[in-house]
Amino acid sequence: MKGILFAFLAGACITLQGVANARISQDIGTWQAATITQLTGFIMALAIALVVRDGKKQGFRKVHPLYISGGGLAAFVIFSEVTAIQNIGVTLTISALLIAQLCLTFIIEIRGWFGVVRQKMKLPQFIGIGMMILGVVVLKF
Repeated sequence: MKGILFAFLAGACITLQGVANARISQDIGTWQAATITQLTGFIMALAIALVVRDGKKQGFRKVHPLYISGGGLAAFVIFSEVTAIQNIGVTLTISALLIAQLCLTFIIEIRGWFGVVRQKMKLPQFIGIGMMILGVVVLKF
């Protein structure tokens, strides 16, 4: 139950962040909005890490460099999301974003990338994705 609640919280925050970034980018530009978002996110995460202190500093040396660079993807996430929101609106953007996440997650789990335990996907999972895609198509028209 705790995982579901955090997933809903994350989804709400992603949507709010996307809308806020789209609005900020109208005033200062998309890459500038991404910069502000990344900077404030870093400051917030650092402040929380200093208060919570639930990890070990030495652990940074054990993380594979490829995984450390993952945070850099956020700049492209923000830019892409803001550009999409400005072109197709919030609802369609978030819908397409969720489908893209789910499709890539399928591939990651099927192939066992990043050390994820391999999963076998069956017909119901593919039907579910198909229904989501159909829902977005219906939403668009």
